[in-house]
Amino acid sequence: MSESAQRPEGFQRVAQALHALAHPHAPLWLDVAARTSQEAADALGVVVGQIAKSVIFRRRSDDAAVLVITSGDRRVDEKKVGAIAGALGRADAEFVKARTGFAIGGVAPLAHLSPPVTLIDRELFRFAEIWAAAGHPNGVFRLAPSDLERFTGAPVADVVVNSA
Repeated sequence: MSESAQRPEGFQRVAQALHALAHPHAPLWLDVAARTSQEAADALGVVVGQIAKSVIFRRRSDDAAVLVITSGDRRVDEKKVGAIAGALGRADAEFVKARTGFAIGGVAPLAHLSPPVTLIDRELFRFAEIWAAAGHPNGVFRLAPSDLERFTGAPVADVVVNSA
């Protein structure tokens, strides 16, 4: 049995999706949980901006999940996202798990149970290499920002709070 086959279901789903996409980097299993961008950056020895964090919102009009994949050193501007995707509400842990199949802290940018409305933060393109959650707080995978576009088909947008 392969190592990833012994891992939790969400991690396996991401590993299978990456394999199907012919992505050259299999997900890694960290010895420590990386539920925050800072924890992931520390575990990987990269800067926090290289962490592609997944933030889920609940669209009010139809209860759809809206996924914003943003740079770990940026804060999502809910008004900017709402202007693109429609009025938003908060997504609790139960909503996130039901829609994505992943627990908060391990939401991957792909392999969701139900495809979300997805937006990619343009700030991720400051980096040649980024890291995203792989379906579990201990799982991560390496990719380029352009891979996110290719894997998700999502538009790149200005979705973060402008820094002063």
